[in-house]
Amino acid sequence: METGERERGRVHSDRGGYPVIQHGPRDVNDLISGGSIVSAEAVWDHVTMADRELAFKAGDVIKVLDASNKDWWWGQIDNDEGWFPASFVRVETHSPQSQTKQLFYINPIAAPRLSNTSPKLWVNQDESGAVEAVEGPSEVHNGHVESSPNPTSDCLCLGQPVQNRDQMRANVINEIMSTERHYIKHLKDICEGYLRHCKKRRDMFNEDQLKMIFGNVEDIYRFQLGFVRDLEKQFNTDEPHLSEIGPCFLEHQDGFWIYSEYCNNHVDACMELARLMRDARFQHFFEACRLEQQMMDVAIDGFLLCPVQKICKYPLQLAELLKYTVQDHSDYRYVAAALAVMRNVTQQINERKRRLENIDKIAQWQASVLDWEGEDILDRSSELVYTGELSWIYQPYGRSQTRVFFLFDHQLVLCKKDLIRRDVLYYKGRIDIDHYEVVDALDGRDDDFNVSVKSAFKLRHRECEDIHLFIAKKLEEKIRWLRAFHEERKMVQEDEKIGFEISEYQKRQAAMTVRRVTKQKGAGRSGSGPPVYPPPIDPMNLSPYLLPDGQCQADGYEYGEPKRSTSPFWQNLSRLAPFKK
Repeated sequence: METGERERGRVHSDRGGYPVIQHGPRDVNDLISGGSIVSAEAVWDHVTMADRELAFKAGDVIKVLDASNKDWWWGQIDNDEGWFPASFVRVETHSPQSQTKQLFYINPIAAPRLSNTSPKLWVNQDESGAVEAVEGPSEVHNGHVESSPNPTSDCLCLGQPVQNRDQMRANVINEIMSTERHYIKHLKDICEGYLRHCKKRRDMFNEDQLKMIFGNVEDIYRFQLGFVRDLEKQFNTDEPHLSEIGPCFLEHQDGFWIYSEYCNNHVDACMELARLMRDARFQHFFEACRLEQQMMDVAIDGFLLCPVQKICKYPLQLAELLKYTVQDHSDYRYVAAALAVMRNVTQQINERKRRLENIDKIAQWQASVLDWEGEDILDRSSELVYTGELSWIYQPYGRSQTRVFFLFDHQLVLCKKDLIRRDVLYYKGRIDIDHYEVVDALDGRDDDFNVSVKSAFKLRHRECEDIHLFIAKKLEEKIRWLRAFHEERKMVQEDEKIGFEISEYQKRQAAMTVRRVTKQKGAGRSGSGPPVYPPPIDPMNLSPYLLPDGQCQADGYEYGEPKRSTSPFWQNLSRLAPFKK
């Protein structure tokens, strides 16, 4: 290694004897001013929080243009420039003056990707294990490095050395601890820099507005303080690879559910902020809060996005940690269990978000049902679990009636088809599922109703003698209904566990959507034929929500779900009846 490099960087040897070059922002700026092209490889995905930030995916390569700030650097990918967090990247340089090959070492986290990329090799490794630079400069195209055929210079990657698995694990542990400490700082800034001052200004904000904008961020801050405190206890400063942080995630697994409420509320928060920001008074107020707290130059909506991004990142970090944890390590089974727990948390949060996106469709369905009585569906329910046609007998009457049933969480709605237009539905009542239990009815003579039944089941009231008898046309249909009731109870229990509910603001927005769509439908209804009533869809088919084999976890566990086509279930439901109100 040449003397100039030793002067610019801090050189030491690790336990394996490999030299490591560590560079700070000042070192990188010296390299830039000296004519070197400095590139940074993204280790984590970065979702932008403001217009001036640079978005990238793990594996992208960013050309560093300015590193004067230790936390945020200015970089370029193709024609896009912007700020990005320095902790999200590993650094490399391309020295334009070098004429001789130099030995260098790459970030071990990125090593598996690089070693499998034959047309874009960054390193060559001989039999002795030495790693030498590929001849020719590298250029950045579409966020990735491509080698040039012109062998005029060598590539010097100023990242971590090629080390053993223990060092790789240590790198991931250090990355997790670093991001947790930064995240606590952001939460503190939100609570003390924004929320505390907002509470003092009752002339500008009422209680409902503060709840809508900030959600339960204070609860998240308190939870994260305890979580990070336990992480610090398990962190081995001298030998990070020996740290056992898996148990911390398992001990606090129930606490992570508070993120569901925050994520579900985040869309409302953004809408309310956008409305307030139309007034210059609120713009100046939030900017004054940011300056007083000495926060980085990111708008308040960017800070409020941090918890959403953070809960999505945990499965990615734990998957990376598990990859570099040997099976005989004392932390292996705990990390594996923690990964499963955090994947479940993010999956459930995504599912709750999907349900909130469906509330407009539920409100539109209710508007299409004639003679509706009582409370709105959205007052208690947020998901249509199953629907179908059954024969129904209610004990006081004892007469069989054919009805179309819609099973939502908490309630079962009964409708009757119009005698002439079979696609038109009339509201005929509802059953509060919370007060009933599902009972399978054996084929044969039923003692409660004194009738012969086949493929039937009952709803029996838990406190009185009310009983409803339902008869399906086929055994398969009965099984689907029994499974649907089981799924409904499971959904209700999970909602109670995490405190999931639809806000009044979301209900009002759904009502506005119904009025707008109804008006449009009324204007364009003439000349259109009646829709055909479709067969019910099996609600137990969960394939639309399962990740296909081989899908990247970064795609599967982001809070923003991948775009999917409209569910056939809702397409069918929307065809049940034109809007009449």
